Amino acid sequence: MTHQPEPLQPGVLAIDAGNSKTDVALVAADGTVLGTARGGGFQPQLVGGPRAAIVSLAPLVEAAAAAAGLSTADGVLTDHVSACLANADLPLEEQLLQSALEEQGWGASSAAVNDTFGLLRAGTDGPRGVAVVCGAGINCVGLLPDGRTARFPALGELTGDWGGGAGLATSSMWHAVRAEDGRGPATALAPAIAAHFGLRSAGAVAEALHLGQVEKWRLHEIVRLLFTAAESGDAIALDLVDRQADEITRLAVVALTRLDLLGESTPVVLGGGVLASRQPLLIDNVTARLAVAAPHAVPRVVVAPPVLGAALLGLDHLDAAGLGRGPAAHERLRAAYSAVQPVAA
Repeated sequence: MTHQPEPLQPGVLAIDAGNSKTDVALVAADGTVLGTARGGGFQPQLVGGPRAAIVSLAPLVEAAAAAAGLSTADGVLTDHVSACLANADLPLEEQLLQSALEEQGWGASSAAVNDTFGLLRAGTDGPRGVAVVCGAGINCVGLLPDGRTARFPALGELTGDWGGGAGLATSSMWHAVRAEDGRGPATALAPAIAAHFGLRSAGAVAEALHLGQVEKWRLHEIVRLLFTAAESGDAIALDLVDRQADEITRLAVVALTRLDLLGESTPVVLGGGVLASRQPLLIDNVTARLAVAAPHAVPRVVVAPPVLGAALLGLDHLDAAGLGRGPAAHERLRAAYSAVQPVAA
């Protein structure tokens, strides 16, 4: 029988790797946050695949360990690695990423899931509910205590997805340029986008993005301009916000229906940068739509760093393995983050 080496720090290495940023936290078994680190986005498709993407996390893991006075060079860092990862959209991708995590040897055990499951766990007390993430992209998952899930491929337009920061920004550009050249109706988005980037027109912004004179990640800045235009009553901007609310609601309702939860009081967790900004035009729209389409849904917005969800999933694993400290550890961890804000009725 092979003896499992003792971890340097009993507990969880929590990883939340999103499209735009990655957070790592080393959490003791009692829920105390010992060390954290933050880095850039997690995009396996751009860095050579799952193994290369996981290897790229090593400096962040080492930085979080160092903050706790430890080093991965000295042995197995902790009991369990809980990773909630963007772009782990298919079960096969989760399997490949988990295998790559296990190769690193950061924990005695490892689990990799799509980052939307982390959002769901951050906004609930257990494995029951639906979560919609609207950040750089958009996705939705649902989960029941018996392990059944509702999922979407979330591969962009190829699988019917629309919205998120990237979708809203691109659509805003589409309407702004068409307004300038006469193909579409006027919109306040056109002058707002031009002024924000200090260029003569939205068309000039498009050219600058194409030529690399403006970095493409800056497209997400347009989302703030969209909400400002919508608040001023711009019809195009209001239509885009309405379409986003409709998409979020459709995802939630489909997931609730698949899990036979439409007729039961069920948390619907909303998160990701676009939703966590709590723009009233969007949140109020989603809440109103859910009240009609899923009247038993209980919407709530998670504003804490998403790594909280990964850490809570890790503590769940420790509890199931007899290594955890129970509810007190979960409460201590939540106290370290400002987790959930209820949506006003």
